[in-house]
Amino acid sequence: MLRRLALTAVVSLAALSAAAPAATAATGPLPLPLPLPLPVLQEDSRTQLTITVSGSGDSAAEGTFELRCGPAGGSHPVAQQACGRLDELAGEGADPFAPVSEKALCTQQFGGPATARVTGTWQGRVIDAVFSRSNGCEISRWNDLRPVLPNVR
Repeated sequence: MLRRLALTAVVSLAALSAAAPAATAATGPLPLPLPLPLPVLQEDSRTQLTITVSGSGDSAAEGTFELRCGPAGGSHPVAQQACGRLDELAGEGADPFAPVSEKALCTQQFGGPATARVTGTWQGRVIDAVFSRSNGCEISRWNDLRPVLPNVR
């Protein structure tokens, strides 16, 4: 689209310059054409998440945190590292927000009562995921998303 816009501007300017000598002889100088507005290219923050953690037993890990990436920011305590981990997972083609498959065989261990809910957008995709530490698969899923999710025991 930007190429088409630039090409249109160049063609219009060429047409005006070719017509200008004939027109100025009869009517005087033509006004300069107004510059065409160019679209402002902004880096789209494709990651914007709200992370709510409860039941962790750690007051520093409890609460609701905002995480923005591209550039890293928000109220997340380790936003830069969290964004780095999300970039790493995206590079691996992994989906850290996918639920555990119903067919998965999980160890029956309890990792504690901590839960987390992650909502927002990641890689341009809407996210609404719930995490727990209720069995081996869920614990692994939680741990794979550290430091987006806090280190709890």
